[in-house]
Amino acid sequence: MSLSVLFSRARSGIDAPLVTVEVHLANGLPSLSTVGLPEMAVKESKDRVRGALLNSRFDFPARRITINLAPADLPKEGGQFDLPIALGILAASGQVDGTALKAYEFVGELALSGELRPVKGVLPVAAAAARAGRSLVLPAGNAGEAALVRGLSVYPARSLLEVCEHLTGNRHIEAFQGQAPAASGYDGYDLIEVKGQQHAKRALEVAAAGGHSLLMIGPPGSGKSMLASRLPSILPPMTEREAQETAALLSVSSRGFRLQDWKRRPYRAPHHTASGVALVGGGSNPKPGEISLSHNGVLFLDELPEFSRAVLEVLREPMESGAITISRAARQAEFPARFQLIAAMNPCPCGYLGDDYGRECRCTLDQVARYRNRLSGPLMDRIDMHIEVPRLPLELMVPENGPPAEPSDAVRARIEACRQIALQRSGCPNSRLTGTALEKACNISSDSQRLLSRAIDQLGLSARAYHRVLRMARTIADLEGEPEITMTHLGEGLGYRRLDRTLDGTLIPTPNRPTSTPG
Repeated sequence: MSLSVLFSRARSGIDAPLVTVEVHLANGLPSLSTVGLPEMAVKESKDRVRGALLNSRFDFPARRITINLAPADLPKEGGQFDLPIALGILAASGQVDGTALKAYEFVGELALSGELRPVKGVLPVAAAAARAGRSLVLPAGNAGEAALVRGLSVYPARSLLEVCEHLTGNRHIEAFQGQAPAASGYDGYDLIEVKGQQHAKRALEVAAAGGHSLLMIGPPGSGKSMLASRLPSILPPMTEREAQETAALLSVSSRGFRLQDWKRRPYRAPHHTASGVALVGGGSNPKPGEISLSHNGVLFLDELPEFSRAVLEVLREPMESGAITISRAARQAEFPARFQLIAAMNPCPCGYLGDDYGRECRCTLDQVARYRNRLSGPLMDRIDMHIEVPRLPLELMVPENGPPAEPSDAVRARIEACRQIALQRSGCPNSRLTGTALEKACNISSDSQRLLSRAIDQLGLSARAYHRVLRMARTIADLEGEPEITMTHLGEGLGYRRLDRTLDGTLIPTPNRPTSTPG
């Protein structure tokens, strides 16, 4: 037989489209050509395949070899096609029986010795192979990752020779029976370690319960970064679907997926010098950026005004849609990006505006205005909650003097119960309520509507901010176990939007202002 056909997978975002590998041997001068939009790593596979075949004691056909990777208009990249190309040559030359090839899909990079090396992006490949009803043959180093997909038969191999013996029936490879690792939770940070800051902790609990975005403003050393790093410890456990989505994004990223990351909510904290491409993803071969790598987790942006304004503006669309589409001249990729944004900033350039227990602020009003105006109104409008995190007096830092603190486990139990209420009612966290689902879940009385109307007039809230207040009030009511939204819930929700109060058209909070609700 001079023609063989077998299956592999390419990479397109977090999808793994099917690639049919066709190998044809013809008479003529010995040569090997690969067609079907192969990139450089795929073109170089001919040398790796030749060395692997010869060192595995197979014959390399001295004929005209044509390898077609179909579909022809789908770019192919990486070394994952080495194994199917080598098997295709062996089957076309009659050295391996090709009748069993159609039951499998193959990925793997070959060493010159014939050993199989792990490749990236295996999880999307495994999910696609399971949907297609075929088994997957791959390097042993990728077996644990592929086994995370349920209902898939995974055959891990250490060398090309092992795969050939399995296909010929001389020595079968045992299907991998590994189990998904236990959920690794978070990195050990606990909310009980945060002294005082009861208001900020309450806001963090509301944000976690409803999936709301949060901006913390306070002087240096007030605990903003510490609070943000404790958020993953109170988030509900990941579902199987969320875990697979997050793992697939890590799998196709530059770092790759590690089994210890399974069911661990991501926590990404890029530096303020990060570019727009680093934040949203990109490149000639589009890769996920920080917002996608924090999908189903937390994206923490510290020193928010220090980020380039152009970089921050790219967040506006994915914060609404939960996805990012990266378009290039030759390729387009879409990545999910449903992250929970937590941001922190100083109240002024020197950081001490309104600080009662630290240094005196020496910034002028114009300097503060310019500093705050680095954040656009549309971006601030998309952040659900704005809170102030004041510096604590030294005596409250002593554990026996401050109020009792709750551990993360106790807070997470309330948040899980709140999330379950929202999921049973609407099928999604409260932060994602839209349209009729929002109207149905957030039906308020006429008195509450009047309070909200007065607050909108006083604070100048937009229609988007109005809906965000309703969603926050719904979350607060769920935390209290109340089926109806009351004026108390609305009042607390409005308290988290007090930074919408403006001064000379700039987003400047009034230092040390009272926390009572409008009206």
